[in-house]
Amino acid sequence: MISVRTKGLAFTLAALVTCAGLMVSVAPATAVEQCRFIQAKAEREACYQRQEAELAAKRKPPEPRRDATMEALEQMKQEDQALDRQIHGICRGC
Repeated sequence: MISVRTKGLAFTLAALVTCAGLMVSVAPATAVEQCRFIQAKAEREACYQRQEAELAAKRKPPEPRRDATMEALEQMKQEDQALDRQIHGICRGC
């Protein structure tokens, strides 16, 4: 039997986790918004350029990994092509 105190503790913990998640998701949005409020045009443009460089670095796709499965498939494809050439040389439409 679960006591009322345990239920309250679970609810409080869930609320704290939710609040922490919201705070983390709002942090990047506030960093983008702060450039709008810089009065000096040169500083504001520099702020936008820094943010653009940071976002471009985050969006850069990671290098594709070459795993053993793909290499094995490519090797089998090459072997199949070589075998097809051999068979075509032996049997010409029979």
